[in-house]
Amino acid sequence: MKKPEWIRSNLPGFGEFKNVRLILKNLSLNTVCESALCPNLGRCWAEKSATIMIMGNICTRNCRFCSVKKGKPQPLDKEEPLRVAKAINELKIEYAVITSVTRDDLDDGGAGHFAETVKRIKEINKDVKVEILIPDFNLKTLSLKKVIEAKPDVIAHNVEVVERLTKIVRDKRAGYEKSLEVLRKIKEIDQKMITKSSIMVGLGEEKEEIIKTMEDIKNAGCEIITIGQYLQPTRKNLPVVKYYKPEEFKEFEKIGYDMGFNFVASGIFVRSSYRAKEAYLKIKFH
Repeated sequence: MKKPEWIRSNLPGFGEFKNVRLILKNLSLNTVCESALCPNLGRCWAEKSATIMIMGNICTRNCRFCSVKKGKPQPLDKEEPLRVAKAINELKIEYAVITSVTRDDLDDGGAGHFAETVKRIKEINKDVKVEILIPDFNLKTLSLKKVIEAKPDVIAHNVEVVERLTKIVRDKRAGYEKSLEVLRKIKEIDQKMITKSSIMVGLGEEKEEIIKTMEDIKNAGCEIITIGQYLQPTRKNLPVVKYYKPEEFKEFEKIGYDMGFNFVASGIFVRSSYRAKEAYLKIKFH
């Protein structure tokens, strides 16, 4: 589909953009910003904000919407958590978002590596808030407990798409109900933990399905939801079926607040970590 006039992606800026890339490169760190070809890369990096992707840049799953490399990952780098903490310190980041590829090859799905990363960040950066965007860990309760006990400030897990499209869009090892259960289990283990989820639109879903997905996420206990336009990252990925208009995203935002979400980010270029610090502060201090 031809992109409509309201689809505009800011070009990467200069100055701090270059500094961020240099620091992360020197510390051999990956960002989901680059691996997933995020349209907000230039804007966020110019503001010295980046979502760091741990456990390598090769995913064991093959979701059809995602441009991250697929295949057999390298063994975990035990020094990575400390390097992540150092990068956050050098970048003077106040709110860190840490995500990862899915590592089905690891017994705990990488939960221990996530926990160690959170621990290291908070050791070196006393006032930094940490949000983690986790895979489903194949619903292993012990894995979820590991990341919760590390005391991140927010835990996110993405439902990604409406239920009907899940088998088409996501890897067969993922699941709509499986993702909702991850969010429910987090709340069962720690009721005070702030949770968050994200969905993409534009893959052929109906409005009623979007609303139903929002309701399911709210009923799973999430305080924060983000809704963004799916943009085909490469020709190998699924094509866009519909480009939603800005006013349609505004409508989803209103619906989300009416449902009782504490924070809703809904827009063309919204991604899971979009306005993450703002969402946390709104819940924590209001």
